[in-house]
Amino acid sequence: MTMTTSRTTSGPGVASRTLAGFIFASRWLQAPLYLGLIIAQAVYVVLFFVELWHLIHTAIISGHISETEVMLSVLALIDIVMIANLLIMVIIGGYETFVSKIRISGHHDEPDWLSHVNANLLKVKLAISIISISSIHLLKTFIEVGRMQGDEVRGANGEVIYSYNGVLWEVLIHLAFIVSALALAWIDKMSKDPHEKPHAKAHARGAAAAPQPALGEDHAAGEFVVVRLPAGAPLPPDAELVRS
Repeated sequence: MTMTTSRTTSGPGVASRTLAGFIFASRWLQAPLYLGLIIAQAVYVVLFFVELWHLIHTAIISGHISETEVMLSVLALIDIVMIANLLIMVIIGGYETFVSKIRISGHHDEPDWLSHVNANLLKVKLAISIISISSIHLLKTFIEVGRMQGDEVRGANGEVIYSYNGVLWEVLIHLAFIVSALALAWIDKMSKDPHEKPHAKAHARGAAAAPQPALGEDHAAGEFVVVRLPAGAPLPPDAELVRS
């Protein structure tokens, strides 16, 4: 005589589910951080218009038009815009990745990168933005060192603004940013499945969402409609796979 014992597997207990829910809800602690970044972005908006007014006052009202001063002021404006772009990328991408989904699907102003944002992609985009900001600062430095005497550039009060060692370190730091961005992009590429075809999932979703032809009466009368589908996509209703 053989006796069998049935074992019932129960799910997680109430305490485990409560603790898991509490830990998962802790992600909302990051929401005030992104709100703080929005305030910081508002400060940059004010700073942008201050720099713009300084450019207008210097070049037009005062009449002191200098190509170098105008170029430096424009680079300062571009620098502020690049930092603002970096902020909005961190705010939207970070909130979407780590806090909650931003449900704006179908909105005409939805950014292209938001539909496939993840932690690795966000790091790569941030690294590229940092390189762009560093390039602006480096260009401003190159414009200033054009009037270098000896190994130093001094201001009107005799204070050293740029030096040979300082410029060299700026170039090395910029190169370090470039190497870091390349490393992040390489890591992101290595983390992807090499056998996965690009845009395969998008094609599958498009095929599933597209209206499927009905083959009922035509099939009964011996007529067929040829439908081409991406590999792995489900067949339409009432469709049959015909092999010649």
